Amino acid sequence: MGSRTVLVEDLMERFPHVPREAVFKEDLLRGGVAFDPSALSDNESGEVKPKSYFIFSFDHGTLPELGEAALRRPPEEIILTGGPYDLRRTVVSVRVNPASPYRVAADEEGLLGLYLDGKRIADVGVPPMPEYYRHTLSNGKSVMEVAPTIQWGYLIYLTVFRVCQYFGAKEECQYCDINHNWRQHKAAGRPYTGVKDVEEVLEALEIIDRYDTQKSSTAYTLTGGAITKTVAGRDEADFYGHYAKAIEERFPGRWIGKVVAQALPRADVQRFKDYGVQIYHPNFEVWDRRLFELYCPGKERYVGRDEWHRRILDSAEVFGARNVIPNFVAGVEMAEPFGFTTVDEAIASTTEGLRFFMSHGITPRFTTWCPEPTTPLGKANPHGAPLEYHIRLLQAYRQTMEDFGLSSPPGYGPPGPGRAVFSVSSFMDSLPAEASAGV
Repeated sequence: MGSRTVLVEDLMERFPHVPREAVFKEDLLRGGVAFDPSALSDNESGEVKPKSYFIFSFDHGTLPELGEAALRRPPEEIILTGGPYDLRRTVVSVRVNPASPYRVAADEEGLLGLYLDGKRIADVGVPPMPEYYRHTLSNGKSVMEVAPTIQWGYLIYLTVFRVCQYFGAKEECQYCDINHNWRQHKAAGRPYTGVKDVEEVLEALEIIDRYDTQKSSTAYTLTGGAITKTVAGRDEADFYGHYAKAIEERFPGRWIGKVVAQALPRADVQRFKDYGVQIYHPNFEVWDRRLFELYCPGKERYVGRDEWHRRILDSAEVFGARNVIPNFVAGVEMAEPFGFTTVDEAIASTTEGLRFFMSHGITPRFTTWCPEPTTPLGKANPHGAPLEYHIRLLQAYRQTMEDFGLSSPPGYGPPGPGRAVFSVSSFMDSLPAEASAGV
């Protein structure tokens, strides 16, 4: 067996309470997966739902470095089942890495599988092209460009501002490639709308609502780059909020409305609530004070870590603690040259942050760090954080939730191995299925 197989199996044996599905999922998210040409999509002309690049690249190479995968996009997500590990249904966001020990390829009969160190370890399912992707807006834009869906169709991801006003080395978060992703898509001649018109968004949602007859799409997220000044004459709360207001007026109660924005003052947060937003994600990114200051220089300069946390707690008084769900980027705690050098230290720090928020009834969630190569941390840490860190984080996360009597947060679909659809980390896969108090 190859060394990666040995490592993965050792971690599954050492941490038996972490679902085996989550071990593979975290390894695919942190290190990416290669695609044989037989496993690529035919873009929007085919039968497979292609990767939409909905906000970040989430790839281990730039588009020119991905080869055929840059011309024929890989699927948006894959589902793993079966194989020698008898995997339960596991939805994984696709992060392309041509050098990965994991590879998706078709066998002699044309059936897709996931291979590790040359051995087939799981069957692979790909998302079918949804009917709503086959229709265009009146101006010719695709639904995938304006309102892509992820998490196996559960979530409509509305990146209505495709760049960030934290710009340059002194302001950009050191792990974030939102601005580069915008530049590379424009350079490749791909449609990649910078500021999405609210009427375009509404038209795309009308198409989704009309053709999503199974009502698989349950929530939408409004998000984009930070706004330190204005966009189209609006400050951050009003800019993102006016989309929510228009959506809720046109489609009252159709979807769970979520917004990802900075930690804003309470009066601005109240505006989100008044506009109809149900869930607020004021992401805290990384817990450790020194690392926050180093990795999030713009956020430290404009708001500051302590004020950021105070605003998160204040927002719980507006939305209710259960509906405030700040994200952190799991793994950057161990990024060289400034991060923790041992898994023990990194887990202790992150758990301190989890306990801080969960003691106030706020349940953070996390995205598994993908070290995109155009970011400072990605360049310095092409292999990301150790897999052991990610596995132990899942263990610590679940234990901390149990310590404070919390259940899975709303707006993420069902929890539990074999049931979860949240695709950019395994936190929902690792929670007990009975912990759900709503989707």
